[in-house]
Amino acid sequence: MDTMNLLAQAATNLTDSLATSNPVLTPVAAPAEMNMLDMAIKGGWIMIILGIFSVVCFYILFERMYAIRKAGKEDPMFMDKIKDYILSGEIKSALSYCRSMNTPSARMIEKGISRLGRPVNDVQVAIENVGNLEVAKLEKGLTIMATISGGAPMLGFLGTVTGMVRAFYEMANAGNNIDITLLSGGIYEAMITTVGGLIVGIIAMFAYNYLVTLVDGVVNKMESRTMEFMDLLNEPAKK
Repeated sequence: MDTMNLLAQAATNLTDSLATSNPVLTPVAAPAEMNMLDMAIKGGWIMIILGIFSVVCFYILFERMYAIRKAGKEDPMFMDKIKDYILSGEIKSALSYCRSMNTPSARMIEKGISRLGRPVNDVQVAIENVGNLEVAKLEKGLTIMATISGGAPMLGFLGTVTGMVRAFYEMANAGNNIDITLLSGGIYEAMITTVGGLIVGIIAMFAYNYLVTLVDGVVNKMESRTMEFMDLLNEPAKK
């Protein structure tokens, strides 16, 4: 009987030792990951405005890229053909050729051809007036993009300031029941608008500078074509 008790006690001790050496592992919840959609929702109404700004920015970027690149494409032999038409007296053919090209430079030269026979200064002024209108068309929407590049970060900062004010207001109302999560959560939500504003502003700034570079390239071509045309008008006087 004593032997049976000893065996039972030994088995109990063995079970206890195994339970002690192999504790039950409690699963630990994985840390929450940052979700862009959740961040945008927590940012409030300012994030909606920033989202609209970003849509407008991308629309202007792609629309202007297409329009400006189309305006910069022209026949490398354009001025040579214009010169041949004018020297051979085919003014109507020169005008028709300019209309078929449908580019800013062609419209400027078309205006100059239509003023042939008038003083050279009058022809040059007419060409420059058309050029100014064409440049204004190319720059359509760039003012809005420049405004977004400067306004989006400021709007984001406004959201941060209002969010911080709200967080401290809630802490003041909490009295002695202040919880660190109350402040950290408010700051987290407030900083989201700053991040969103900076992202939209940086994208708009780079897009604006890129479009300005494209416009400058087309303007340089327009100026070059104007100089070539004015030289063509002055050639007979040199002979």
